[in-house]
Amino acid sequence: MYKSVEQTARDIGMPEHQILQYIYAGRIKAIHDGEDFLINSAQFDTYHEQLERIKEEIEIWKNTPVPEDIDVKDED
Repeated sequence: MYKSVEQTARDIGMPEHQILQYIYAGRIKAIHDGEDFLINSAQFDTYHEQLERIKEEIEIWKNTPVPEDIDVKDED
């Protein structure tokens, strides 16, 4: 599905000017229809999957208890 720069910016939570910078730099693939850029939203599927996985890993890390008995040698 192709979306406008405005729709893409809203979907991925990024400012429109940054989307345009990424298009010009080649980091986001887009086609130009003569007036506007159209962006295939499928290229962000991997981005969203990785973002969700990272969020889950952070939650697991935050919920992992710190061991009570830390065996640390004090050399002082």
